[in-house]
Amino acid sequence: MDNITIQDVFEQFIPMIADRSFSDEQFNAIKCIRSCRTAEMGAHVSECKSCHAKFIHYNSCKNRNCPMCQALEVDEWIDLRREDVLDAPYFHTVFTVPGLLYPLIYANQKLLYDALYHAANKTLSELSKDAKHFGAKIGYICILHTWGSKLNYHPHIHTIVLGGGLDDKNHWKDKGDKFFLPVKVMSAVFKKYYLEELKYLHESEKLSYSEGAEILRNQYEFKSLLDKLYAMDWVVYSKRTFKGAQEVFKYLGKYTHRIAISNRRILSMDSENVTFSAKDYRTDGKYRPMTISGEKFVSRFLLHILPKGFVRIRYYGLLACRCKAQKMTLCRNLLGCEQYLSKLRGKTTAEKIKILYNHDICKCSKCGEPLITFRIDGRYMLC
Repeated sequence: MDNITIQDVFEQFIPMIADRSFSDEQFNAIKCIRSCRTAEMGAHVSECKSCHAKFIHYNSCKNRNCPMCQALEVDEWIDLRREDVLDAPYFHTVFTVPGLLYPLIYANQKLLYDALYHAANKTLSELSKDAKHFGAKIGYICILHTWGSKLNYHPHIHTIVLGGGLDDKNHWKDKGDKFFLPVKVMSAVFKKYYLEELKYLHESEKLSYSEGAEILRNQYEFKSLLDKLYAMDWVVYSKRTFKGAQEVFKYLGKYTHRIAISNRRILSMDSENVTFSAKDYRTDGKYRPMTISGEKFVSRFLLHILPKGFVRIRYYGLLACRCKAQKMTLCRNLLGCEQYLSKLRGKTTAEKIKILYNHDICKCSKCGEPLITFRIDGRYMLC
């Protein structure tokens, strides 16, 4: 088969694991992805007033885990974020946790994913304000990823960090292309804050101990886990410096709306297995074909379905909603850079598509005359 999609994989292998229990979020994602752009989701039917050509466009499911539904959302998000980007350095920093924590995190996704954001935020906020390291308030965006390249479970936080900020006198301060926080200190502070919250959640009996974490119900086992975690070096690293605001825009889109695997990485499928490209870190991170059973592929994909209503992209510091307009205007004035104005704000979907992709969905592709469009509801009409 050519051009294999997640939808194809689900159609073939979901029936083989139908007897397993799924969370409500997983079940909904399965339903949406299998029905995306089919009659199940309904359609918009258009007819040309002049040549009477007919066009059927099946609706997308709009599920955030579906690889067929991300393009317009990504481009819209990037367009709006351009209003906040300054002509200043930006850095990409990644916060990770030891694998010993994975079973407990998966059993308490909402609580312990939130703890990742809290610890990353406290780390960046505390160290950036410290005059010893930088001495200014900065802004940053945090994005949760839960996967590795092989679809394995690997929760971590990506942060896009503004490489400058406002000091106590509201003066702009930066260190150019040099990242201003020492990663070893960041690792230690991040570990401290994450484990503080973990202990609090445990002592207040808010944690669940299912999904492979059952042994941690025992107080001594939990204490032993904490001792091991405190003794370990946690990994926090800064990946790169961006060269100009345009590079930031492209990179933001690459990371913010990414899902566990895209359709283009699925290489082939047969009656038993799925082959996809995955990074091989033994060969400098180059992508190599990897084959696993279809059932394992689906099971791994479903590990990364987030809890309902979970906010995956969060803004802090100068980029926090409550102060962004005032603070970013001040920063822009201090740096002498112009503000980008969104091309898409307030536009209809048809107008956005025309602006982004130069495609007018209101005109006939054959003769260019206006189309009459009506909507047909489907069984799972979501849009």
